[in-house]
Amino acid sequence: MPQFDDARANAKINELRHREEEALVSALAPKYGFTYIDLSDVAIDTDALRLLSEVESRRAELALFAQGNGTVNAAIRNPNHPEVAPLLKKLESLGHKTILFMASMKSLEHAWGRYKDGNDSRAEVRGVLDVRVDVIKDTMKEITTYLDVSTKVALIQQANGPERVSETIEVLFAGALKLGASDIHIEPAQNSARIRYRLDGVLSDVTDVDRYMYDHIISRLKLLSGLKLNVHKEAQDGRFTLDMKTNQIEVRSSVIPGGYGESIVMRLLDPSAANFKFELLGLNTRLHEVMVEELKRPNGAIITTGPTGSGKTTALYAFLQQVHTPQIKIITLEDPIEYKLPGIVQTQVSKDYTFAEGLRSVLRQDPDVIMVGEIRDREVAETTVHAALTGHLVFSTLHTNSAVGGFARLVNLGVDPRMIGSAFNMLLGQRLVRKLCESCKKERDTTAEEQNIIGRIMDQPVAIHTLFEAPGCDACSFTGFKGRIGVFEAIRVDNAVEAMLIEDPRETSILNVAKAQKIPTMQQDGIMKVLAGITSLPELSRVLDLYGMNAS
Repeated sequence: MPQFDDARANAKINELRHREEEALVSALAPKYGFTYIDLSDVAIDTDALRLLSEVESRRAELALFAQGNGTVNAAIRNPNHPEVAPLLKKLESLGHKTILFMASMKSLEHAWGRYKDGNDSRAEVRGVLDVRVDVIKDTMKEITTYLDVSTKVALIQQANGPERVSETIEVLFAGALKLGASDIHIEPAQNSARIRYRLDGVLSDVTDVDRYMYDHIISRLKLLSGLKLNVHKEAQDGRFTLDMKTNQIEVRSSVIPGGYGESIVMRLLDPSAANFKFELLGLNTRLHEVMVEELKRPNGAIITTGPTGSGKTTALYAFLQQVHTPQIKIITLEDPIEYKLPGIVQTQVSKDYTFAEGLRSVLRQDPDVIMVGEIRDREVAETTVHAALTGHLVFSTLHTNSAVGGFARLVNLGVDPRMIGSAFNMLLGQRLVRKLCESCKKERDTTAEEQNIIGRIMDQPVAIHTLFEAPGCDACSFTGFKGRIGVFEAIRVDNAVEAMLIEDPRETSILNVAKAQKIPTMQQDGIMKVLAGITSLPELSRVLDLYGMNAS
């Protein structure tokens, strides 16, 4: 007579019940005006969970699972439960705006199970995603190129296990940290999502994931970043920290809506990898000499210009480190603070604390040196001029294509051209180029075209007939490049430039009088780095126009 396995039968019955309940809640949620969520696939923020006691949560059939930006996410089984409303009022009195989701009893049990965990040492600052630091570190040892990341992600997807979302995220972070990626891009398509790393300023395809994985990865990362799960048609910005024990990785997340779903970009900021030494910026001999002189001045503004990602903030941090002594007070105003600088007072702008308001407040703090993250509007520009004219050395940035373009931008922001000469000491322009891999770079002969380009930009024949190239190797992930360096140009606001700003402020006129300063142009600085074997001519051409009117 066959034996009846009660345990196995009961397990199957329970599983069917769970599935039926999930399907029912999923169908009912939109009818009640809520978003459905399956908490069994979400790592719970224990800090949020403990805003209410376990007794209160179980009595109301409610679980808090995430918080951030003044909001807290709550999953409920029954919106009409009599115990729900009092708890929502309690949360409101504590300063939390609640976003409600509907979930099954199994989901809630998963969340309530986290009460017993105590202080989970693996929880991140936002407490939303369980990042297994030991796994990330072990995975980093197994990664040499981005192809290794692709292979590992593919294996995880094939396994189809319950932890594959967490494992995929851990592999993506491990690969980004090991390879030195500055950003992770996740971009959805119709049936999949593409994942890319920005390595040395250039995007590289890493792998693709299916839509199931994409949906769950995006949800996890939004929770971790403190973003609203139920907002899909608005841009959102957040941040979180990966505690790697030996160092902390700051991650800034940006989510925007798209035709196939939300795209997320995560900027990875590793303070331990940042090197803000003035001598390592890559300034040419003449510009180095000029900058040393300018940084000794007690007042006036020094502005760095360039597009996003051109190294402006790194340059400003290096300038701050160069002028920093125990005898002076330095205050920064940043959006956000990217790296912590010892001995310097760093402040961060917000919706209620703008650059203009912050700068006015900073001036009351008796600073000697001020750094303003960016001159964005007339008010900030005028306050910067005031600070520079009242005995402060001011560093800031402008988004323009060149140093000379910064003058027109300042005028456009409302700065009187007659005040520029008194308030501004110097404008720099910069870009970042990739450095040739030292492990595989080799010499080659120059072509006649290359000789012509080099001679025209340098305004003289060049006797060097060999350049360097790098075919790629394991050390550089077969890209031929490893690391980046700045290429620079600058214009000092001397008497001749000041007079030209008033008489004829066209860029060509200012550039003509600035030639007497004998500071190489950005193209000339780049060519010098090409001739020195630091970078390649094709790489320089990728970043700068070497052929048009601005090439000389």
